[in-house]
Amino acid sequence: MASHLPYDHRKLGRELDLFDTDPLIGAGLPYWLPAGAAIRHALEEYVRELERKAGYQHVYSPVLGKRELYEISGHWEHYRDGMYPPMTVGPAADGRGSRGEDAAGQVVLRPSLCPHHAVMYRSRAHSYRELPLRMAELGGMYRAELSGVLGGLTRARSIQLNDAHIFCAADQVRDEAAAALKMIRQAYWSLGIEPARCRLSLAGPSAKYVGSQQLWDQAAAVLRDVLQGAGVAYEEEAGEAAFYGPKIDVQVADSAEREASLSTVQVDFYQPERFGLEYVGPDGGRHRPVMVHRSVVGSLERAVAHLIDVHGGSFPPWIAPVQLVVLPVSDAQRPQAEVLVDAAIEQGLRAEMPADGSLGARIRAHRLVPYQAVIGAAEAKVGEVSIRLRDGRKLPPVRIAEALSQIIRHVASHSPELWPAAP
Repeated sequence: MASHLPYDHRKLGRELDLFDTDPLIGAGLPYWLPAGAAIRHALEEYVRELERKAGYQHVYSPVLGKRELYEISGHWEHYRDGMYPPMTVGPAADGRGSRGEDAAGQVVLRPSLCPHHAVMYRSRAHSYRELPLRMAELGGMYRAELSGVLGGLTRARSIQLNDAHIFCAADQVRDEAAAALKMIRQAYWSLGIEPARCRLSLAGPSAKYVGSQQLWDQAAAVLRDVLQGAGVAYEEEAGEAAFYGPKIDVQVADSAEREASLSTVQVDFYQPERFGLEYVGPDGGRHRPVMVHRSVVGSLERAVAHLIDVHGGSFPPWIAPVQLVVLPVSDAQRPQAEVLVDAAIEQGLRAEMPADGSLGARIRAHRLVPYQAVIGAAEAKVGEVSIRLRDGRKLPPVRIAEALSQIIRHVASHSPELWPAAP
């Protein structure tokens, strides 16, 4: 990756009508406009399908949980400063609207999805034959970020996280972590991004880290083995681990060369013990699973911010807000153009036809759209279309159905390239 990226996602995201904020909604709470929502939706669909093919089961869980849930998980003790204050629900204990420190009647906006998934695993009995059990969710969570660190989509207070938790036996941890890292690398290729570096985040000299040193060493050794086995260069950093275990952090850099973790793979022996998670082993006895926490693209907010920084609005075709713009040369070709737009939308493309302006003006106004379909009198007469690529290349005129078929095949490949290379 280049050491300095030429775009600022906060400025360009607003210019391209992807997202915005409003004081009435609140700082750090961005809303997605239609073009940004299209990018986010495409990213969500891609990740869900990637996970489905890898054997993940998708779930939904609420964004609220009782304070007691986070006391069990350890978040309340070790991450309270990053959480919103508890809210009291139900009749107040003293009849005056306050429960004080009575956690039984308090709920919290969740700062993480893992406690919910641990409870969902615990709700059913499990056999070793079911493991590894891969549970995934694109879910909302909330971080009480200070106003001074908020920044567009990269540091927000409301986050949609691509999260997953793999419940597995100890001898399955290495393979599951390796598969998660491979999935991350595959997604980065499709998105046309590269990490600034990979970091093995370890515990530091702090009271925030929980569990035995032996389990920390065991988890760190697994993650080192995964990184080395994948041939990935990495740096070890003490003090960057989650409070419950070490992790692989895939770091990206923004236009100001500020680093942030986008994707993670974490090994956790702590929460399975705290929640009393079990499975029945081949010996008929009860055993404790290990949790592998894994996020392929991290929060959708940070992922889209980085895509804007890297691509400057010229997104890979599969994720572009508008993938095809149809440009009749004159009003006489509008009927054929409308047929093409309707067919493209019916077949799953995000397509539109601008209403006004000269052909040159319409081409310039839609310069970031991957594919421009130009229909002049000659093309209309024989039912063909000329495809212009975003980079200025022109493809030979082809029948409308064939043009659509070519574009759809390439979009479905999730390639970061604008068009397949010539054979």
